[in-house]
This record gives sequence, C-alpha cells and structure tokens, in this order.
Amino acid sequence: MNFIKKIAICSLLLSLSNVYALENDSTQPISIESTSQDFDMLKNTITFNGNVIITQGTIKINADKVVVLRQEGKKEIINAYGKPMKFHQILEGGKPIDGQGNTAHYDLGSEFLTLTGNAQLKQLDSFVKANKITYDVKKQQLKATKKGKSARVKTVLIPTQLQSK
Repeated sequence: MNFIKKIAICSLLLSLSNVYALENDSTQPISIESTSQDFDMLKNTITFNGNVIITQGTIKINADKVVVLRQEGKKEIINAYGKPMKFHQILEGGKPIDGQGNTAHYDLGSEFLTLTGNAQLKQLDSFVKANKITYDVKKQQLKATKKGKSARVKTVLIPTQLQSK
C-alpha cells in the first residue's frame, strides 16, 4: 500500500515551493476507511468504495473511490475518484499543501501523476487551477492545461508565503 507515500511525494513535488514532507509521515501507520473494500485476485486490484478516508501522519486523502492495481514485476497504479477527491499534508516548516481533482492517476513505476477535472494545487494562498495538471516526478516537470480555446489556466503566487522558513 505505497499509495499514501507516493501521493505524498507527488503532492510535495507539485507544491509551489521547494519544501519537503515531514520525514516521519512515511513511517506512520496507514489507515484506510471506506464503506466497502473489494479485492479481485484475478485482476489483482483492490477497490475501496464509499467515503474513502486514507491517513498517514499528516497526510489525509478523501475520495469516493480508490482503486489500486498491482502489476506483477511492476509498481502499483493508483486511481482516486471524487467530486472532487482531495488530499492534504503538512510540509516541513509547517506549511500545508492541498490538492484536488475529479480524478487522480498515479503510476508508481514511472512516477507520473495526473489530476483531471477541476484540478487544483494550493499552498496557503498560492495556487494553480486547471482542467488537467500533470507532474513528472523524475523530471520535476509540471504542466497545467484547460479545455477549449478561451479557457485559461490560473496561477496565483504569494512570494512571501512561498519562501522557506
């Protein structure tokens, strides 16, 4: 269940500043609550349905549904769904990072995160909003896009809040 650890790392790298996660988050127990849980051994998937709440240390994820696909010889793929699905974490220095989207897709093998549908990343009052936000963890490249010719991506940066303590 590397979901919390990897989504935490992604959310950190997607943050709008150069800060790091609380080191002890990844060593904390992972708690997953949901209305139901299904394990399909043939498809090698675990599905958590209904008011899914995942916590680990300061990390909290809320979604309607989370599906973890385990692949033989490869790392997991995690899909989270909601209206929107949300995540929150406290970073080193005490700054919160919040993210949301109607869907989140994270491939642990390629370390690539995609938030779609009203995607947003926020740290304090700084944020980026788009229809789709992708982040390549290895390359540390973020891309935000909107649909339609007149649609625009919105970014607001508050420099005094982005500086590390």
